[in-house]
Amino acid sequence: MFHLIAKPLKGKRKKLLDETEAKLRAAGVEYDLTVTARKGEAGELAEGFSHEEDPTIVVVGGDGTLNDVVCHLDPARCKLGLIPAGTGNDFAAAAKIPNGIAALDLILNGTPKQTDYIQFPGGIRSLNIAGIGIDVDILLRCERSKLFTARSKYFFSLLASLMKYRGCKMTVRANGKEVTGKFLLAVICNGRQFGGGIPINPPAVLDDGKLELLYVDCPKPLKIPGALIKLMRGKVLGLPISHFEEVEEAEFLPEKAETAQFDGELFEAPEFRASLRRDLLMYRG
Repeated sequence: MFHLIAKPLKGKRKKLLDETEAKLRAAGVEYDLTVTARKGEAGELAEGFSHEEDPTIVVVGGDGTLNDVVCHLDPARCKLGLIPAGTGNDFAAAAKIPNGIAALDLILNGTPKQTDYIQFPGGIRSLNIAGIGIDVDILLRCERSKLFTARSKYFFSLLASLMKYRGCKMTVRANGKEVTGKFLLAVICNGRQFGGGIPINPPAVLDDGKLELLYVDCPKPLKIPGALIKLMRGKVLGLPISHFEEVEEAEFLPEKAETAQFDGELFEAPEFRASLRRDLLMYRG
């Protein structure tokens, strides 16, 4: 049984949902479809479907809807598929899941593959990238803004963060080492990119049994814009203030409670303990 969970879609994305249903009917696949009406509903549905025998949950949406589902499904019982229909679709890039109806072909004709993910306390998970820092500061400013379009919100929030962000004081623990400092950002990565295409972790492989830890020392205020430009161009690993290593688990201990992002979703994180899990089966390239 295929359970399709879709966020509300418009325009071309609504057409994708119509094409998906038509193709499933033509293939004789039994399915149901729920278009979510509120935040958190996708996770509730995934948790309920996990009690069935051998369910396949197919997300028609972006990284946020996918994250909600992954946080609530039972990896031991469910297979997971994704038809990208979000704004950034960052995880789909690492998973080699094509855009459009071709993603459904991957599910109908392929075999689900073991896929790593990141587990956090409190049932929070991340398939892609999670962390603390200036990227979260920008997202928080976007969330609080009420005046602009989505693109304008991000632009003005970015400007505000460049002028006001002064780093996060925290301790980073991994591979038997402990480093305390003030950081521009600290992330734990399974996927390759975040923020709608920023290639922060090009070496990513989704089933290699490894996560990647990246933390960047916070430079002086006048040098923050240059460091952020390097980050957005995918060149942050080349900076001497960047620290990168492979891990199976890592811990960030902020001096005070911070908001963290998990695949772009924001949660309060008084502590941030990440560990590798390898028990998810997902249709991907």
